[in-house]
Amino acid sequence: MESIERRTMRKVYLRLLPFCFCLYLICYLDRANIGFAALTMNKDLGLSSYIYGLGAGAFFWGYFLLEVPSNLILERVGARKWIARIMISWGIVSGSFAFVEGPISFFSLRFLLGLAEAGFFPGMILYFTYWFPPYHRARVIAGFMAAIPIAVGMGAPASTALLGLDGLLGLAGWKWLFIFEAVPAVVLGLCCWFYLTDRPENATWLKDDERNWLKAVMAEEQVRVKDEKHVTVWKSLIDLRVIALAGIHFAQAGVSVGMAVFVTLIVKQLGHSNMETGWLTAIPFIFGTLGILIWGGLSDRMNERKWNLTASCTVMAIGLAMAAFYDGTYMAIVGLSIGMIGLYASNAHLFPIPSMFLTGAAAASGIAWVNSLGILAGGVTSPVIGYLKDATGTYQSGLYFLAVLGLAGAFITMIGVKETAAKLRPGLVPAAE
Repeated sequence: MESIERRTMRKVYLRLLPFCFCLYLICYLDRANIGFAALTMNKDLGLSSYIYGLGAGAFFWGYFLLEVPSNLILERVGARKWIARIMISWGIVSGSFAFVEGPISFFSLRFLLGLAEAGFFPGMILYFTYWFPPYHRARVIAGFMAAIPIAVGMGAPASTALLGLDGLLGLAGWKWLFIFEAVPAVVLGLCCWFYLTDRPENATWLKDDERNWLKAVMAEEQVRVKDEKHVTVWKSLIDLRVIALAGIHFAQAGVSVGMAVFVTLIVKQLGHSNMETGWLTAIPFIFGTLGILIWGGLSDRMNERKWNLTASCTVMAIGLAMAAFYDGTYMAIVGLSIGMIGLYASNAHLFPIPSMFLTGAAAASGIAWVNSLGILAGGVTSPVIGYLKDATGTYQSGLYFLAVLGLAGAFITMIGVKETAAKLRPGLVPAAE
């Protein structure tokens, strides 16, 4: 007879993961599509590499301001209402980029997009802690975050194709790109209201015994975490374990944003058309997808986070250093592919860690604080890479800068991450009928 754990978790995975994956895919596409629009937008608006990078980074300052409050609201009102609000808001702002006329409106809308989207990613990570036991979390986070490389990989040829609509109804191609790619966010936001289920106790799509089993497993984890050491909301903001994780995420996010904003322009140096550039840009993100799915699952099977995280940050640094060394050649794409494997796998290893020592509102604030402090890197790396490009004429120095960030992430992991082994099978709840 099939165990209650197996049939319950299969239903939870099938119900939540594909839908949440689609949400994040659209989220990241709307965040990163300026990298493709930049192929023609920068010239139309008169943006230098530095000004473009500075404006791209403005997103993360808005994101930082509302990250923790947003996650605390989600903990109180539920994911169904709050994720719907976030998606509809950012869809409207993202579509408004079609009306940008210069640096000031570009900066302003990037900042507003950050405010609108704030709380989505940490909110989803928190949401998974309501539904997935610790020994499932690297896999589910890997499946969820695979949306990032897939969004950029699929978005590259799709976005560059939309640039081909240039002149339709008197609008530039990059304006059509923003309009078309904003619509799914609003539509999926409305779907969230009807589709998402806030907590296991509300899951009418589970049988009574399945719902009771899952509630008991998740309640056991809450009791265990509280018994080990209770951490309040305010203490979670200054907890050294949280600060260390934020430092690691700063390195990850700095690389991730730098790649999302500039990778298309880096590949464009090879001299191909916009469409060909889009297809070549997809290659590193295909490898990134494989990295997060395979390495994320391995982390769960090993029941180990620290050394997997250290190794993935190191691989990220090595790949970026190789891309820098071979900047302007096809070997740079090989280096970027290696770097993307390490980058995206490192996210699957990092984000299961906070819920191992935080629970309830402290988990909401702690996860959001890790993400909000880390995501500030996006406000730093984009203008730095843009400035270095203007100063040197190549992206080589910027890529070396990102490689150093990867090494910093590996170093902080080695000295700052202590508790990485999840408590595997629940001790109080039978896993089989």
